[in-house]
Amino acid sequence: MLKLKKHLALLGFLLATSVPALAQQVIRLSTTTSTENSGLLQYLLPTFEAKANAKVNVISVGTGKALELAKNGDVDVTLVHARASEDKFVAEGHGVNRRDVMYNDFVIAGPENDPAGIKGSKDVLGAMKKIAASGTRFISRGDNSGTDQMEKSYWKQVGSQPQGANYVSAGLGMGEVLNMASELRAYTLTDRATYIAYRSKTGLQIAVEGDPKMFNPYGIIAVNPQKSKDLNYKGAMQLVEWITSSEGQKLIASFKVDGQSVFFPSAQGK
Repeated sequence: MLKLKKHLALLGFLLATSVPALAQQVIRLSTTTSTENSGLLQYLLPTFEAKANAKVNVISVGTGKALELAKNGDVDVTLVHARASEDKFVAEGHGVNRRDVMYNDFVIAGPENDPAGIKGSKDVLGAMKKIAASGTRFISRGDNSGTDQMEKSYWKQVGSQPQGANYVSAGLGMGEVLNMASELRAYTLTDRATYIAYRSKTGLQIAVEGDPKMFNPYGIIAVNPQKSKDLNYKGAMQLVEWITSSEGQKLIASFKVDGQSVFFPSAQGK
């Protein structure tokens, strides 16, 4: 009887060690710097990864670059915030199954002494016109991100912008631009989430907020599986479905920076 038990125990050990664990899938995600700089992805992804037996490799860049990576088939799914560019990306056949995920808003942040005299304004175009006319410095993302695209649309509507050394096109992510604006005592357009995450480091103050033109929606898009045989379309759709599910949306709603909600769920049927 003892020998039988030993044989059964040995057999169980051999079976356990000879059957490999299910391989963890890799999902490549390109996304805007705001979802990374704010800490949102670090908060959300561990729950999804455990559920899907996945590792999500995040490439955090501006929206324009994030969509370019997706267009080239270098990622499986993209999470960005520039609706016109997203719609064009889908219409041209690069992406499928776009879903609304969440929204927040843009703000203009600037030095505490407010040299352009715009603090408290809810008129983003009027404020930017004052910035251009006052000879104060403005730091632009300059990277074709969703924030950069929105900023450029404001200047176009205003019909003018700061000139020469007063307009700095940084070509950097949002966090780095906020640090630069702090060092140069300049204004910048930022998403609220990244502003709050960097507020204590920079000392920048919100000068303009609350204009409906500063609404900032985010969408997630799976890359068209016909783009490349190497795409993990199944994994991409698992992430799309999860982040727009009741569980994913509740987690987005519960995420806070310095005790403040900074993203608000917007998926249909959440």
